[in-house]
Amino acid sequence: MKKDIIIVGAGGFGREVFNYIEDVINAGADWSFKGFLDDNLDALANYDYPKKVIGKIKNYIPCENDYFICAIGGPKLKKDLVSSLVERGGKFESLIHPTARIGRNVHIGRGVVLCPYTSLNCDSFVGNYVMINGMSGCGHDSYVGDYATISAHCDITGFCKVGEGAFLASRVSMRPGSKVGNWASVGIGSCVIMNIKDGVSAFGNPAVALK
Repeated sequence: MKKDIIIVGAGGFGREVFNYIEDVINAGADWSFKGFLDDNLDALANYDYPKKVIGKIKNYIPCENDYFICAIGGPKLKKDLVSSLVERGGKFESLIHPTARIGRNVHIGRGVVLCPYTSLNCDSFVGNYVMINGMSGCGHDSYVGDYATISAHCDITGFCKVGEGAFLASRVSMRPGSKVGNWASVGIGSCVIMNIKDGVSAFGNPAVALK
């Protein structure tokens, strides 16, 4: 029986994820797309998609053959919504686009989204419910913690660590061996030269904590 795939979140990224799901199905995945979940039932009212919002995230009761793919970018909200669905028996599927490159000895957790032309190089680790957007890469021996979001065109080089729930905006670059702490965020186009502490918002070249 084909897995019934449901996208959690019908915003802009949810619509992007739908396109990636079509690519994965065309590449041979035994999936059938069931629809979107969003607390705004009219989120797709002005868009042309074959399936609409079938229910609200906060009260949807998973069916036996439902498998969810999370399309929520904000790490804290992502964790809250994922945890709520899991408590109700929800199962999450990883979405790995056919153009993604996966190296040797790479760990990929559950509920991960790897967008087009992402790369995970050898001996890297990606935790649960991580999203890595298009053209971003993780170097050898790098680590990305649970619920982290890596935006497009980010360069996480060798031996870097991105903590749980961290958010990297587009075009963030990290020097080899640098760290971004748990639930920290790094602004668009920043270069991480010095380590970013837990819970800090940083920006710039080099990235420094915002007051």
